[in-house]
Amino acid sequence: MFEMEEVHLNSEPLFDDGNEYEFEEDTNDMDSGGEVSNAQPMKGHAPPTVGLEFDSFDQAYDFYNMYGKEQGFGIRKKSEANNPRPETRTGCPAMIVIRLVDSNRWSIVEVQLEHNHRVSPEIKRFYKSHKKMIIAAKKTQPPSKPVMHMRVIKLYQPAAINSGSNGYLSISRGDGIDSIDHAKYLELKEGDAHALYNYFCRMKLTNPNFFYLMDVDDDGRLRNVFWADARSRADYAYFSDTVAVDSMCLANKFEIPLISFIGINHHGQSVLLGCGFIGHESVEHFVWIFRAWLKCMLDHPPQVIFTDQSKAFQTAISEVFPKAHHCFCAWYIMQRLHEKLGGLKGYEVIKRQLNRSVFNSLKLAEFETSWADMIHRHGLQDNKWLHSLYEDRQMWVPVYLKDTFFAGMILIQESESKSAFFDGYVHKHTCFKEFVDKYDLVLHRKHLKEAMSELESRNLNCELKTRCNFEVQLARVYTKEIFKRFQSEVEGMYSCFNTRQINVNGTIITYIVKERVVTGKEKEVRNYEVLYETSQVDIRCICSLFNYKGYLCRHALNVLNYNGVEEIPRQYILSRWSKDCKRQPLEIPRGSNDVDVHNPAWWHNNLYRRAIPIVEQGARSKDHYKITLHELEELLNKLDLVEDNLSAPENV
Repeated sequence: MFEMEEVHLNSEPLFDDGNEYEFEEDTNDMDSGGEVSNAQPMKGHAPPTVGLEFDSFDQAYDFYNMYGKEQGFGIRKKSEANNPRPETRTGCPAMIVIRLVDSNRWSIVEVQLEHNHRVSPEIKRFYKSHKKMIIAAKKTQPPSKPVMHMRVIKLYQPAAINSGSNGYLSISRGDGIDSIDHAKYLELKEGDAHALYNYFCRMKLTNPNFFYLMDVDDDGRLRNVFWADARSRADYAYFSDTVAVDSMCLANKFEIPLISFIGINHHGQSVLLGCGFIGHESVEHFVWIFRAWLKCMLDHPPQVIFTDQSKAFQTAISEVFPKAHHCFCAWYIMQRLHEKLGGLKGYEVIKRQLNRSVFNSLKLAEFETSWADMIHRHGLQDNKWLHSLYEDRQMWVPVYLKDTFFAGMILIQESESKSAFFDGYVHKHTCFKEFVDKYDLVLHRKHLKEAMSELESRNLNCELKTRCNFEVQLARVYTKEIFKRFQSEVEGMYSCFNTRQINVNGTIITYIVKERVVTGKEKEVRNYEVLYETSQVDIRCICSLFNYKGYLCRHALNVLNYNGVEEIPRQYILSRWSKDCKRQPLEIPRGSNDVDVHNPAWWHNNLYRRAIPIVEQGARSKDHYKITLHELEELLNKLDLVEDNLSAPENV
């Protein structure tokens, strides 16, 4: 049993397992009597909450000691029964109980915050527990250089502890960049901190693979927060090829500084891969949240990452994801056209020509010529925003990005649109508490939409619109939505004509395919160059639709058909679009040699992924459901037997 000032162990344990302890208040040095009051609102550190976990006994003590110092009381273990001290305390019920939940983690299992006397941080009295904390802080030397240590499920790091000492979640103190921003933190209203913290604790109890990190400054103020649930972590294993950082709330100056990590699933839908609140739009803060997300995903970085056009994003991503292909999101850029250029004379004409330059250019020379003509014709040489777009053109203009796979996330047509993941649920004045209250509802609706798409893809036959074998082939493989997108390319084959060979270089044949194209009110015939390699049946079109969207274009299909190829080559049928995408076992990601396959977090992700096909099959019919439920109950019974055997005492 713990009490509030001096640390004494009971001669007899309070609980039978001997691994559960209690911290109580020490009022030995306080005036007795006074009015009874509830705990005062916290200033910086979160109050104790059931479910909060720590990596050591000492850290649990430090946490409650720091909280007590802010509220105005000291702590200690309860005195030993066989060595009683003179009792001068008030019998205050305030306390926490912690339990050893495995070999190295302690969890709060009971909390009582109310006192039977007045407490106030303004009382200028140092308790012995506070003195010990100060002495420990003085002995602790700052690290030679700032470092950030993060660990799964680390909830708290007292400010008195050296940030580089134990490998716990650190209170980051800078990385040599943008050091003037250390004072930036999340501006929380009354109730926001508790709502956020209670949500995390509840999720950690009900969702074992839930992950979150909190970045706290030297004064106990919250700077940044990151979290991801088990489903997000499992989805990332399938859809880690292309990820977008949704910073719409930052760009539009919303009350909550929300950042979301978004992927694209096998139905072409946006999936949430993690969230965060960021205290300041600086390199340092972006680095923290990117590192937190990377740690959550077992240090497996994405191949491509999209962000808004920002030098801070650019610098942070080059530091945290040096091998990822970083691109700026064209949708964000196009959304700013009116804001940046709306006041110019001839704005509508400028907008049309800019869109034509970006989305209609098949070759680099076409873009360069069209862009230069727009700048010269409208006298835009001194426009700084357009100048910055041109300087960054290789990061967002499609014609410069043809060699990169984007899984449909890139914008390649003016008519395409996208929306933020939380669009319709978050507005400019949504507060932290309101967002937390809505968060589960948003995810429930998104997951329900995916589940309905899954059932439709498995149970409904797609309507065929042509007699082309390509259409029949992929109708059996792809999900309904992706098949519909591919189907439009099969239908588009009929707008192509005059496929002709123009060059032969060994096994590589070059073709020109003509297509009648309608852009707005304009009609034109465009020439598309297609390379066809005969020995491996490799094919590539200058429009690069396969890399942009993940399925072959009408021009490539025409050339395959021209050469008598009746089925799409295997290398152009992507498993990420298939109905069975989540039923396929996943190997350890390439380049992830340091993934710990003995880590319980890895076990959870792997089991979660393998369980998804069982759930999907079990929901197909009432008979499927009954069989699945029965087998799951049998499996749970077997696991209970294993647990009983492990906990049973060994036979003597």
